[in-house]
Amino acid sequence: MTAKRTKTAHAPSPRAPFPFSRAMAFGLGVLRLAPRDFWSMTPRELHRAMEGVYGRGGGAPSRATLDELMREFPDARPPK
Repeated sequence: MTAKRTKTAHAPSPRAPFPFSRAMAFGLGVLRLAPRDFWSMTPRELHRAMEGVYGRGGGAPSRATLDELMREFPDARPPK
């Protein structure tokens, strides 16, 4: 007796898809890599190369900065 295979639906990934167009534009256009060299890179290597060109991205704001922004730009407007 063979086991019956059932199709299982995969839940959609909570992550955004990898931005291949942007990665290719950066690797081939900005870094001027040969396609062979670009496609042999890992995503982590490409990320580090981007940091080398653009600098490190900023992290999450501190709680104090977030509180200040929320006071300055509230979501709701007070009633008139």
